[in-house]
Amino acid sequence: MSDLASIRLRPATPADLDAVLAFWKTSAEGTSISDDRDGVERLVARDPEALILAERDGEPVGTVIAGFDGWRCSLYRLAVHPGHRRQGISRALLAAAEERFAALGGRRGDAMVLDANESAHPAWRAAGYAPEPQWSRWVKPLTP
Repeated sequence: MSDLASIRLRPATPADLDAVLAFWKTSAEGTSISDDRDGVERLVARDPEALILAERDGEPVGTVIAGFDGWRCSLYRLAVHPGHRRQGISRALLAAAEERFAALGGRRGDAMVLDANESAHPAWRAAGYAPEPQWSRWVKPLTP
């Protein structure tokens, strides 16, 4: 099915979290230290509009996290189910995230995209995003 009109976009709720975590296991590239029930539960509790869910017939087919800390607009976990790709779902999710950012006063969307996830790069480019090769992500896990 390729009818984008059958896609419903909405903020994920605590009741959706198990389905979202299962969805990411089949549809998202890589994992993060916070890709667990506690991490996603904290996200939704702190910012109930940040995790945007795309669903078709009540099932998740896409997600994006559109986090805004009052200064930066950050995009994470853009994922579309493999059986629903190339139907405009990622474009719709990014448009919803950008609308959210604009309403909050955001000025630029920053996306975390794995270099090795080359199949995602065309979707990001098509949405107007480009890598900034002068930046590297530096991380330090805060838990043992």
